[in-house]
Amino acid sequence: MGADRADRHRFRRQVPWGGPGRSRGTESPGGPGSLRSRVLSTPALLVCGALLLSGCASMPDQGDVRRVDSSARSDVDSQVRVYGVSPGKGEQPAELVSGFLEATTSDEENFGTAKEYLTKAAAKGWDPFAATTVLEEAPDVRVETDPGDRDGNGKTVVLSGKRIATVDATHAYRPDEAPYEERIHLTLSGSEWRIDGPPPGLVLGESDFQRIYRSVNKYYFADLGPDAEESRVGDSVLVADPVYVRRRIDPVTATVKALLDGPTGWLDPVVSTSFPGGTALGRRGEKLSLDDSNALKVRLSGRAAHVSGARCARMAAQTLFTVQDLGEGSSEVSGVRLERQDGSELCALSSDAARSYAPDGVEGHPQHQYFVDSKHRMVRLSDDEDGAQAVPGAFGADGAGLGSVAVSRDERDAAGVTADGSALYVSELASGAERGKPRLRSQGGSAEHGLTAPSWDGLGGLWVADRDPQRPRLLRLRGGTSPADEVRLPKLDGGRITALRVSADGARIAMLVKRAGHTTLRLGRIERQGTAASPKLSVRKLHAIAPKLQDVDTVSWTGDSRLVVAGRESDGVQQLQYVETDGSPANVPEVPGPSGVEAVAASEDQTRPLIAETRENGIVRLRPNTDWKTVDEDGSAPVYPG
Repeated sequence: MGADRADRHRFRRQVPWGGPGRSRGTESPGGPGSLRSRVLSTPALLVCGALLLSGCASMPDQGDVRRVDSSARSDVDSQVRVYGVSPGKGEQPAELVSGFLEATTSDEENFGTAKEYLTKAAAKGWDPFAATTVLEEAPDVRVETDPGDRDGNGKTVVLSGKRIATVDATHAYRPDEAPYEERIHLTLSGSEWRIDGPPPGLVLGESDFQRIYRSVNKYYFADLGPDAEESRVGDSVLVADPVYVRRRIDPVTATVKALLDGPTGWLDPVVSTSFPGGTALGRRGEKLSLDDSNALKVRLSGRAAHVSGARCARMAAQTLFTVQDLGEGSSEVSGVRLERQDGSELCALSSDAARSYAPDGVEGHPQHQYFVDSKHRMVRLSDDEDGAQAVPGAFGADGAGLGSVAVSRDERDAAGVTADGSALYVSELASGAERGKPRLRSQGGSAEHGLTAPSWDGLGGLWVADRDPQRPRLLRLRGGTSPADEVRLPKLDGGRITALRVSADGARIAMLVKRAGHTTLRLGRIERQGTAASPKLSVRKLHAIAPKLQDVDTVSWTGDSRLVVAGRESDGVQQLQYVETDGSPANVPEVPGPSGVEAVAASEDQTRPLIAETRENGIVRLRPNTDWKTVDEDGSAPVYPG
């Protein structure tokens, strides 16, 4: 069993957490496109390789090593660190560049081994944290003839591949599919080749990127603008801002530093931070960690020394929720203490006291799932029910004539669009409640060209798109009943909105946009300006967040910065997958989807069941640790509150 397990895990220079080994070993030849790794090759050493995964405390001191492609190797165990290998004597340009690239995938804090491949001047000027280019696979490496290097003291090596994303200096991930090519220049330093023109930042294959980095959410307060006074939840609305930090190199410190640096550029216009501008950690080189009680102390620079108690509490709330997922195992962070530079306490916030700031304050705590039955009524069911019941009020009555519905986060109100897409109604979910007059009408003339399914944010706003070809619009109704405010949209290049879902915090909107026969998923930020009497709303900076899917059929929020989508790649079959709001793949287990999903609904509380509409089985539901089960063969349009 040990040998079998070792065969599945190809090691570079890998050692337990105690520190690097000393022996380098020998290297077998490898092509220029193969990045260097060190792999123990005798059966006995393969067994010990497997033992490393379970905590083996020593490195073998004999046996040869061989090169493998790092990006083809599966993820290594968290108990093992990966270290680069120094350049050998007489290495040729392609081999040297391959070794440099491999060394940049190590778990060394400051890339000391990678810098050994550079000239002294280049090592001083190279910033590995300036940017990260993520390729589909490890880059191909080839030597290019350079007419300018006539004396033989210089060489140019070309890296090429398929770029899928970039990560900037603020740790923000952005999908960016395009051919990749980068030239690296080398020069003779004495008798050895060294790189004097390295690439800007890091160049990583996708599997190495996923092994080395992890996604974390920073939290900032939503800038509600003219909506602040009428928000049902006040102004303490936290918005998740996902970034990537190195998984094994002091992640708590890196995450807090990223928080103090402020929001990423895309989110910045719609959020604010309570930390004074320029606030940094109070001591240079300090490493933050959770103590035995899972609490965190953060000493801040003088910029934060004189903030008020109320402001400090908001700063602590941002910090607590930002580091929440960095606790040991599944334990929650128990509290945060913020300190002045001299170590005195600014404020402390326990996890219990932080509940008033928790993101689920706007997300709500849904009690039911909802959908439209065969009689076009609105029905609901709870987690432990197998059969749905009509909701109280007008929407649950015969003759409701509904085609799609949405439920407010507190489950007191509902919005419904008629089956022909022509009218939007809003009603209380209470016995005796009447439907009243239409809040909005569309002149599109058909269900396809009428109103989309509506969506509630956690502030009390109701959002819907009118797909009328003559007058397409995105609209927001404050409180669900006020006159509709038209939301300004960026140019869609001939596309049109076919569906939408607004985040609970009201700062982001996910939209399905159909253009040239294909429907893609776009995320935009919601900017609020103007006055309470005359608000001016706009959606800006739309970007694709499921770029590999040529067609997206449905989408739902399922976390502070995560969505679940059903869609298909080019010439592929439909699949159900999770994506982060920055466009990166979510680090959660895949869910086998039922076939023919037409609509999916999820809760931000990820312990709640998924519910979907399928062509063959109607409404189906997936409870935790079970299979999909049909709950209504004729139902449609499933939703959670939101």
